[in-house]
Amino acid sequence: MPEPTIRVTLRCFAAVREVLGTDAMALEVAVGTTVEGLRQRLAAQRPELARIPVAYAVNRDYARAESVLADGDEVAFIPPISGGSGARDLYRFDLVLQPIDPRALEAECRTDSDGAVVTFLGTTRDQNEGAAVERLQYEAYPEMAQKVMCALFEEAIKRYPITRARVVHRLGDVPVGETSVAIVVASPHRGPAFDACRFLIDRLKSEVPIWKREQLRRGDEARWIGELPHGAGS
Repeated sequence: MPEPTIRVTLRCFAAVREVLGTDAMALEVAVGTTVEGLRQRLAAQRPELARIPVAYAVNRDYARAESVLADGDEVAFIPPISGGSGARDLYRFDLVLQPIDPRALEAECRTDSDGAVVTFLGTTRDQNEGAAVERLQYEAYPEMAQKVMCALFEEAIKRYPITRARVVHRLGDVPVGETSVAIVVASPHRGPAFDACRFLIDRLKSEVPIWKREQLRRGDEARWIGELPHGAGS
């Protein structure tokens, strides 16, 4: 007996449109398919799609990845990174090799409607657990980091009335005193800006696949620092 199916319409924008080669497509999917399941199905045919961080919308409202689709739904994969300078993006996550400029991020985030811009900078300190630290070294799983961070942005936007947000994490060597991660959040009011900034750094540290290695001053000694990510399977 054939598996029951439903029909949905996928709207495609910006980088998603370029990968899939169309503005819209009608799709037949199995009953119980989630928004993320639809994306995975398409990514199996077009692997480039899996490398684009996206937000999700169903019937023109933002939706979670686990939202189950219904017959007739209009779905959209919305890339968080637009063309041009990126200054108008609602949110953006970057992995960079060069030093981070927090003032540029603040300029991107602030609008004339905002009464608060909160910035958090995580910097390399010269000691940890009694050992002298020379520098930190970071590496990441870039595609997965983008996907997880995109979901965190979506959750932050639903929880807090914020205008824009930026998260930038440096990879490679980060010497003592330099910034490894910058988070900037703009909001009409200070409370949501502080809350969203703390939410983003706490969840980034516990869920986004970025690894930290301490290079100690005792000769060639080095050590990886961290814990298994929250929500990971055992």
